Parts: sequence; C-alpha cells; structure tokens
Amino acid sequence: MLSIINFNINQLKYNIYISYNLFINYIINIKIYNRIITIEYNKNLNAYISLIYYGNGEKRYFIYLKDFIIGNTIINNSIQIGNFLPLTYIPLGTIIHNIEIKIFKGSQLSRVYNSKSKLISKEKKWVILKLPSGKIKLIYKKCLSIINKQENKKNNKIKSMYKYYLIKNKKIRGLAMNSIDHPHGGGEGKSPIGRKKPTTPWGYPALGKKYKKKNKYKNKFY
Repeated sequence: MLSIINFNINQLKYNIYISYNLFINYIINIKIYNRIITIEYNKNLNAYISLIYYGNGEKRYFIYLKDFIIGNTIINNSIQIGNFLPLTYIPLGTIIHNIEIKIFKGSQLSRVYNSKSKLISKEKKWVILKLPSGKIKLIYKKCLSIINKQENKKNNKIKSMYKYYLIKNKKIRGLAMNSIDHPHGGGEGKSPIGRKKPTTPWGYPALGKKYKKKNKYKNKFY
C-alpha cells in the first residue's frame, strides 16, 4: 500500500512517499542464564541479532556482539562478553556500549551499531569514560553497561530503493538547488558555493559550530 503526501515548508515543496510495508519488530531483552542458539541478520537494524534460549524455555532476540559464538552462555554476574554489569565492577580499559547516564533509566550512550566506549579510570563515586566522539565523561559508578562492542560486518551503503522502504528521504546537495531554495544554490554549471563557509538551508554555519537541544543531558562533567 502506498500513499503520497505533498506539503510546503519555507517555500520548499517535498513529495514524501510513505510505504506501509510492516517489518518484523524483534523483542530484544537481557536476562540471566541464557544460551546463544543462532546468529541472524536484521535488515531493520542493519545489524546482526542472536536468538537466545532462556532456562524457562522462552526464546528472544538479543543484539549480536563481537566474538559471540553459538552455544555460549551469558550470565549477568561475571566479566564476560555480553554481560550487563555496573561500571564499578568492570575492569579498566574494557570496551563497553549501551551505557546508562542515570540509574534504571536505560541506555543512552554508545547505542549506534559498531560504536564503542572505553573505561579509562575510576574516582570514588564516578567512572571516567571515553566516548566514540572522543569526549571524556564522568558517569555514576552504579550505572549499567554491556561489555564489548556491537558487531555489524554487513554494513552496506543504503541505496535509494531501500531508503524508500525505510521511509527515509534522499539527501540533495545544496549546490544542486536553486538560489531561492538554498544559500549554496544557483550559478552556471558546477560553480562554487559563493561563500566563505558552508551554511545550512537556513543560513546557519554548517561546520565548526555545534547546536544542542535544551532537553538533552547536560555536559556537566566534561
């Protein structure tokens, strides 16, 4: 089923093609005492997932981590690949991901596939982490995280038809637009942008200046 929506934003007209192809939503959960049965590829997440068998007979999916082997057992009370532990019990230099900022709020850092953070040092109630962006952050030692990084060997570039099914818009260069649509637009042939620095469609600096949402977590401990 396909529907086309036309609307205008700031004198720019967009045609969004929305596809109602429903994908399978896998339930990803972490429990104690579970065994890895299979390793499968999930096209929704663009990553691999593992089928986990619990002691009570239940089966669920878990995000595949590096060095996962079929038949391994995951227990959340020891230092092992895939275990979910507080930061205070994880040794220095360990690669981790899915890190909490507040206790029991859920993972908020290093959640993208193939992303990883490194535990650098421990100071009383705080743990110092190096994030994928290179920033250093202090986090409370009782926050939880998963040991080892997420793996994605099949990281292919998403093509336009696949973006159509994922309901993602294509990115068009500002240089290819008209001057009324983008500050970089206009000119004959392949001409330069005509500015000292690249800008966004709304005239803000595109490089070198960071904008952050007010409701996002604060950078208190950088």
